[in-house]
Amino acid sequence: MKRIYFFIALSAVLFCFGCTGNKAKTEADAAPRIVNIINFIRQTEPRDEAITDEVLYQTVVSQVEQLNAYELPGTFLLQYDALINPQYQGLLREKLFPGSEVGAWWEITQPHVEAAGMSWRGRYPWDWHADVGFATGYAPAEREKLVDVYMEKFKSVFGKYPESVGSWFIDAHTLAYMYDKYNIVASCNCKDQIGTDGYTLWGGYWNQGYYPSRKNAYMPAQHAEAQIPVPIFRMLGSDPIYQYDHGLGSSVQGVVSLEPVYRYGGGNRKWVEWFFKSIFDDPCLTYNYTQTGQENSFTWLGMKKGLEIQIPLIDSLRKQNAIRVETLAESGKWFREQFEVTPPTALSALSDVRNEGHKTVWFNSRFYRANLLFKDDSFRFRDIHLFDERFQSDYIEKAGESTQCIYTTLPVLDGFLWSTRESFAGLYIMRVDAAGNAAPLSFNDPDVTPLDNNALRVNFNTAEEESFTIIFYEDRFEISCNAYDKNFAWILELKTAPEKETPFTSFGANEIKAQWKGFNYGLSCKTGQIEKTGQNGSVCRFFPSANKIVVDCRNTL
Repeated sequence: MKRIYFFIALSAVLFCFGCTGNKAKTEADAAPRIVNIINFIRQTEPRDEAITDEVLYQTVVSQVEQLNAYELPGTFLLQYDALINPQYQGLLREKLFPGSEVGAWWEITQPHVEAAGMSWRGRYPWDWHADVGFATGYAPAEREKLVDVYMEKFKSVFGKYPESVGSWFIDAHTLAYMYDKYNIVASCNCKDQIGTDGYTLWGGYWNQGYYPSRKNAYMPAQHAEAQIPVPIFRMLGSDPIYQYDHGLGSSVQGVVSLEPVYRYGGGNRKWVEWFFKSIFDDPCLTYNYTQTGQENSFTWLGMKKGLEIQIPLIDSLRKQNAIRVETLAESGKWFREQFEVTPPTALSALSDVRNEGHKTVWFNSRFYRANLLFKDDSFRFRDIHLFDERFQSDYIEKAGESTQCIYTTLPVLDGFLWSTRESFAGLYIMRVDAAGNAAPLSFNDPDVTPLDNNALRVNFNTAEEESFTIIFYEDRFEISCNAYDKNFAWILELKTAPEKETPFTSFGANEIKAQWKGFNYGLSCKTGQIEKTGQNGSVCRFFPSANKIVVDCRNTL
């Protein structure tokens, strides 16, 4: 009986996707929807005595068997301690479905360090603290030794060097060395998060993939000569609405992602169906991407339910030609063939799995990222971060000494760090009267349209029928209003929680200047004017010219 119910549920889901399947099929060439199934492998798990080395191995056996049953290609990334284990060597050489990939997972372990002729500083043979378990904890010359010993061991086992290398975070020196000497073609890193497991990656290219700066692997480069030509894809299938604000008011975020072990995310059928609709069917720009899979530390018992929800759906959508299921290396090669520099991309989620009235749009380019959040009849820009290839990471020239790791970009608007649970930071479109008094507006649902010139248009109306259009271009965004009432006046107001500090150093009529970690940056208003406010959480206002505001998001300093 359970089997019958499963197929009834699956048929309903496929019918839902099938309603828009023709759209997905006709858009496939222009904006492909790409899935990587990435499982990464650790030899040992010191955090739980019940998770033995054999439990970890059998987890990978089950992952392999599942993908084989559906004839799906997977990417399996090995830590060095698993790489030297004959069991994993035999399994991955002999049992993978044809077209699958074996690559490197870049967490550093005791056998790896000792094989490179260095002393291990960790608490366990694998230690997740950033100063010992990741390349950022080692000097640049030591990182090169770690790369060399891994690559030679991998080649001795599999007959060639790996093409893909993944890690929660990877430094630019290591990544560039892997490309320059061993010709890797793709990498992947963790989703944006604050403090999770001691790792903060915040303000980056939010989804899809980017070419990193040679000075900062978390920072997209703006020019081909300054980039490492290895695309980094963002992992874990982050919830585009709810992950960003998870833990608001605290210093550590929880997880709402496609990872199959999470019962409010990838282990929940309702959430998975909603997420797949957003990634595979809602409007996007250039292409859309997600990664599924899980590290073996969570065990097959922990991930089985989620994968048995996700993998059949992925297989069915692939058979409808609605998505492409690829290895990480295949996606990396495609990216390099298509894009000389990081392309503009966007994704949207135009329904709310929790039925709380949210809709969202994420835009990324090599110059900036931006996020729009709609809630019932309210609207705000929730996030804007600028990218600059000259912004050097803390780890490019020396080892990190902290057990935690922090990668950031250049904030213009931070809806998480500049908010409280009572007061939400954002850029708000406000009605303004002749005396300068601002009042909120009510908005209808947005219409999201990708444009032929690598731009994204978002249209929405107020309750009084004033029409607003936001167009995101690669280097700027424009906001314009077609007012039904000719006396209607509006502004764009930047607000934060009153007690929060911002990085802004000065405001001019057409420019905002800021400093982050000693690095100077800014943006300019090409159409319209800026006025500093500075009271009750109001930071500044943008005043339109001829009902239009144009904000240049290239660093002007």
